[in-house]
Amino acid sequence: MKLFSSSVGKKTSRRSFLSRTTLGISGALLATSYNGLACSIEKTPKSSAPSDLKITAVKCGFIRNEHSLFVKIYTNQDIVGHGQGVDGVYGTYHVVHHLAKNHLIGKNPLNINRLQEEMRRGGLFKGAQAGMYVCVMTALETALWDLVGKALGLPVYQLMGGKFRDKIRVYCDTAGSRLEPQEMGRRAKEDVDKYGFTAVKFDIDDRQDPNKLDLYNWSVSIPELRRMEDQIAAVREAVGPNIDICVDCHGRFDEASGMKIAKALEPYNLMWLEEPVPAEVPESYARIRESTTTPICGGENWYLTYGFRHPFEIGAVDVIMPDLQKCGGLGEGLRIANLANTYNTPFAPHMVASYLGAISSAHVCAAVPNFLILEWQIYFHESEMFKEIVNFEGDFLTKDGYIPVPNKPGLGVEINEEAMRKYATPGIPFFE
Repeated sequence: MKLFSSSVGKKTSRRSFLSRTTLGISGALLATSYNGLACSIEKTPKSSAPSDLKITAVKCGFIRNEHSLFVKIYTNQDIVGHGQGVDGVYGTYHVVHHLAKNHLIGKNPLNINRLQEEMRRGGLFKGAQAGMYVCVMTALETALWDLVGKALGLPVYQLMGGKFRDKIRVYCDTAGSRLEPQEMGRRAKEDVDKYGFTAVKFDIDDRQDPNKLDLYNWSVSIPELRRMEDQIAAVREAVGPNIDICVDCHGRFDEASGMKIAKALEPYNLMWLEEPVPAEVPESYARIRESTTTPICGGENWYLTYGFRHPFEIGAVDVIMPDLQKCGGLGEGLRIANLANTYNTPFAPHMVASYLGAISSAHVCAAVPNFLILEWQIYFHESEMFKEIVNFEGDFLTKDGYIPVPNKPGLGVEINEEAMRKYATPGIPFFE
């Protein structure tokens, strides 16, 4: 990517501005008071003053049958920002271009918070409270952070106020709700022994379980509950007492069932039970939390900082897990984490994106004090696609299961557009 441009006719740079303003200063003063400043400015990457930056185009592409939206924001200085949104992005090609046309094109990308607020306010009657609109806005806002970091020569975490940590602990989501207990235990041990993870997560909700009462009733049956307990008992036995275990229910059960599941899993010392009931009923979360010693986690399907206010006020969760590829953006994730910190609640983001999404989340995790752990997907190790579709340096993870926080300007990871092309969703324009 070009971060420099030497073409004649570019607008006045900060370097030339400094030169003009110091012409009248004595040589001695220039050599002393201004020498350090001049050297600092000389080393700063730029093609012209950041105040001259303008967004010129926004393009997007979809993969994974439209589960994943990738965006690129272009500027008049050949600096390009990259971002990703997930889940609520199906059918949103025209939403991307609507937001770009009405709120981004021709604007200075340095004003990230203002642009995000203009997108949000501009959509108050278009669905900007949650869902698809917010997911698309998230991808665009993330690309703005990447773009600004590149323009100023700083990693995103530095733009957010600096970092509390150099590496980000992750847990491996291996899914597997339909696995036999022994197989679930085997996979958990493989996650720990082969990849170095210190925490694992498994799904236990299974709509196809033959012991379910029916396909639409989400009360847990006694045999179904026994199957869940057997699975997690096998995982605990396989990994031993010192590895954290998370369990995901995907918001699929009613309140009484959530209480039963949380109580049944108490002996296994879970890191958390995730979304035992639908996100629409935070009061149920609070009552389940009061009924058990198993920590309760939620937030994957709450949007914007506003969406987290009420759950915090009623004590709905022990751990908060916004998805930073759909909650409103990286800045929004920072605000949610800081709000959580005022309620003494750990921050553990949900993450079902690509490595671009993982690194985007890692910058926020580095910049907040109350970070606990970040989600990581086993598909990073099982599918070559996830390495092909991004450009990055080094390894995905350290040997002990951490993401090293990049120190490169911006996010430190970029979309590999050409490699991604073979995975593009048919029938939708691809970065056009």
